[in-house]
Amino acid sequence: MTENTTSPPRAGRREWAGLALLLVPAMLVMMDLSLLHLAVPRLSADLAPTATQLLWITDIYGFLIAGLLLTMGTLGDRVGRRRMILVGAAAFGSASVLAAFATSAESLILARALLGAAGSTLAPSTLSLITTMFRDPGQRTFAISLWMTSFMAGGALGPVVGGVMLEFFWWGSVFLLAVPVMLPLLVFGRTLLPEFRDPDAGRLDLTSALMSLAAVLLLVYGLKETVRGGAAVAPVLALLLGGAVATLFVLRQRRMEHPLLDLSLFRNRGFGTVLVTLLSTALLLSGVQFLVAQHMQMVLGLSPLRAGLWALPMVAGGLVAVMAASAAAGRIRPGVLFPAGLLVAACGFALLARVEADSALAVVVAGSVLMFTGLMPVSALGTDVVMATAPPERSGSAAAMTETTQELGGALGIAVIGTVGSGVYAADLGANLPEGLPEGAAEAAGQTLGSALHAADGLSARLGAELSEVAREAFTSGLQVASAASAVLLVVLALAVLPALRRVRPGGGAGGALEETRSHPSP
Repeated sequence: MTENTTSPPRAGRREWAGLALLLVPAMLVMMDLSLLHLAVPRLSADLAPTATQLLWITDIYGFLIAGLLLTMGTLGDRVGRRRMILVGAAAFGSASVLAAFATSAESLILARALLGAAGSTLAPSTLSLITTMFRDPGQRTFAISLWMTSFMAGGALGPVVGGVMLEFFWWGSVFLLAVPVMLPLLVFGRTLLPEFRDPDAGRLDLTSALMSLAAVLLLVYGLKETVRGGAAVAPVLALLLGGAVATLFVLRQRRMEHPLLDLSLFRNRGFGTVLVTLLSTALLLSGVQFLVAQHMQMVLGLSPLRAGLWALPMVAGGLVAVMAASAAAGRIRPGVLFPAGLLVAACGFALLARVEADSALAVVVAGSVLMFTGLMPVSALGTDVVMATAPPERSGSAAAMTETTQELGGALGIAVIGTVGSGVYAADLGANLPEGLPEGAAEAAGQTLGSALHAADGLSARLGAELSEVAREAFTSGLQVASAASAVLLVVLALAVLPALRRVRPGGGAGGALEETRSHPSP
């Protein structure tokens, strides 16, 4: 049998121009997750939301993105990925205007919900369309690396951009950034972006769509509320119910001819291994980054804007590492690149594990830079492996799985790592409370570092200073333990990934993953 040695077509100027259109919206979707945090005090003064309404204002966007990713990714395979992107861009821009000029808490919650629904259409369709535009493995790896970098940079740059906007404008201005960003996509998208749909996709199963939405919403809600209030009844029930719905969802997909979630993709060993890696890295990165951000502000005394600016070296380090890894992916096996990135990140976590309450800011930044430098290439190349493994007609579903995995990993990271840090903080603080502390102040201080610092403000100068010092040291102990545990877990993960991906050949990061599956068909 004659072997087909025809190389995939290489992308030209149109495809690279189309990629440029897709990068900034991808960054904006992530940026909107954190843009609002700095605006909370001003919008609270303006709209006077209740505590429950404020939680919905901040959380409904992320909840709906996570809950609708699987449905929107698969829907893009059916109705057309370019169409989904253009509809999502128009909806995102319109909802941003509604949010910017909201006159009540209820209208802002509705606008944020619309933003989440629109954002869920952009991420999976954008990623799956990139795999259609860039068929050459090396070019695809580089394009996905750029996309992943812009996606992760959006999360890091959100506080910086939000801080700058709030210096000069009202709180609603942070939403209006979406309008000039989405306009070029709407104007030039039909010309520069190709259309792709699966002609044999079948009808969308609404029952599966509702089940996936319910499962993800319940799991994310349960995880976030567990972090806020501990193992209360409602979050625990949400987690149990979410797990049950997820199990029923998977069982339903196994019986369907055209499933919402294509479980056959997991027959490829590289696909499942990489998804687990993406889940684990998102968990550790988001959890420890959550603690580092608090350490910078409440232990080192940085303002939110300055803390955001110090995130830029992390993004820069990650960007350089992603570009270097994508260039090396054509020559070095993923089984080498993945463990190398995980071990570099483990060094960063190990450095953070040695941070003291009076350590210099440079030590915290250096550890964070190593953390990003190691994990961002793993996320980018891992996404490439998943997308290359999936057949073209199912790439929307594969993209949604990738994004959902990382979204759940992020929520799980804040829950797990945050709980570890909180537990160490409470134990360390309880053992070192200053003598003569009023009972109410002691109880408040045991909740969070922010509560401890607030309680210290109402005490005498001497007692307040002592409480602040022991609280900051206790919080730093929590960061140390969480970082040390993360470093150990990354080393274990690196050792597990090495044999799992050892047969995957280099070639754009993931080309070998698909070849391996075809060369070794399942019996």
